[in-house]
Amino acid sequence: MTSRTLLPVDAQLALADNLLTLLRTTTTEPRPDEQLEALTLAVAADLPVLLWGEPGIGKTAALTQLAASLDLPLTTVIASVHEPTDFSGLPIVGDDPAVRGVPMAPPQWAVELVRAGRGLLFLDELSTATPAVQAALLRVVLERRVGTLQLPPGVRIVAAANPRASAADGWELSPPLANRFVHLYWVHDKDVVVRGLGGVWPRAELPRLDPERLPEAVALARRAVCDFLAARPTLIHRLPSSETRRGGAWPSPRSWEAALTLLAFGTAAGVSRDVLALLVRGAVGDGPGLELLAHLDRMDLPDPELLLADPANAELPERGDLRQAALEAVVAAVGARPERGRWEAAWAVLVRALETGAPDLLVAPAKALAAVRRDDWEVPAAVERLASIVGLAARADRSVERAKVGR
Repeated sequence: MTSRTLLPVDAQLALADNLLTLLRTTTTEPRPDEQLEALTLAVAADLPVLLWGEPGIGKTAALTQLAASLDLPLTTVIASVHEPTDFSGLPIVGDDPAVRGVPMAPPQWAVELVRAGRGLLFLDELSTATPAVQAALLRVVLERRVGTLQLPPGVRIVAAANPRASAADGWELSPPLANRFVHLYWVHDKDVVVRGLGGVWPRAELPRLDPERLPEAVALARRAVCDFLAARPTLIHRLPSSETRRGGAWPSPRSWEAALTLLAFGTAAGVSRDVLALLVRGAVGDGPGLELLAHLDRMDLPDPELLLADPANAELPERGDLRQAALEAVVAAVGARPERGRWEAAWAVLVRALETGAPDLLVAPAKALAAVRRDDWEVPAAVERLASIVGLAARADRSVERAKVGR
């Protein structure tokens, strides 16, 4: 058994520090991460973000990594351990308060943010802040004012909260404060955690906005939100009935403005539909957000009359649900104005869809189009190319029904 030379206590502590430094040394890599992409885009859009997640899920670590990746100084304020005056300002009585008034002195962290001119303000443990502190935070989150001090435009605000059930002495968020945030629900990803513990975390990068798409993105976002709310005016402002849901995302003119901003940024950056869904639902809530996304999909559908005018070169959506909706719109257009030439053109569109996509999507539109036929219309040759598809689907349906009866 070999003996080890005992080192002085200071040397042992120095070795321990070296080991801790090695453990804390990590790197980052470009890696698809929808949560992180949604968070970064909302931060770029200068919208306050609230991360919801269970304790230990990695919200604070994500914010620390985000600040480092964006080269922003991180200022962490634990909301639950502060008084309302730490956000509204502490009154300081001067020489002649009757003439000069009583100024509200800002806290040190706010002064340092103004001095830096930029930074990431992280309001942690928001769900454990008392109602009085939450009320004092209203101007900080929306107007970026701390007492009489105006935070500079280069400061972004992100908060984190635990659900009330898992928060220490937790409170529900007040509706006015909740409605000022974009709510993102943070969950762990097995691959991200495993690779991160191995020393490599995903890198947060600002969205790459296409300068040529900026006017188009703004026009699309405004048209989508305005057309949708014109058709669904009851969703302009809908305060949830339960206290818990009032503390999350819900629709109001303020949150619709946030959704419009996120749509414009997402379009200009070319983000995926999943990332856009996280952001829109986080602004106005799940139900209204999904309805807006469905409305946005319908806006992207090609004009059925244009498809009928040039079937051979018809460009159909790649996504299956959108492709089927486009084909159903073609059939509906022929049904609204049934003419033999239009009916034959619709069959040509279906053939084009067969050549460029999955055949199973053609079954319902083909059956509906066949029902539009008039007795004196001859069946075009294109129908023969689709007959086997429809027949095969019908036989498969009958097989499934027989299997059900057998069980």
